[in-house]
Amino acid sequence: MQYTLQVQGMTCGHCERAVTQAVQQLDPAATVRIDRAQNRVDIDSTQPREALAAAIAEEGYQVTA
Repeated sequence: MQYTLQVQGMTCGHCERAVTQAVQQLDPAATVRIDRAQNRVDIDSTQPREALAAAIAEEGYQVTA
């Protein structure tokens, strides 16, 4: 499945890595593309959207959509 999440609070490369690693811990085969300027995270994953959003939120980022 393809998901697009709006993620607030990503300000640097470290933030991008934290979000990517959070998703890939849940689904190691997931593809993550981040557009920090747009606060957008595009994810290709077999996991449900809610689980992916929860994993990102657990890292301290606000998922708004």
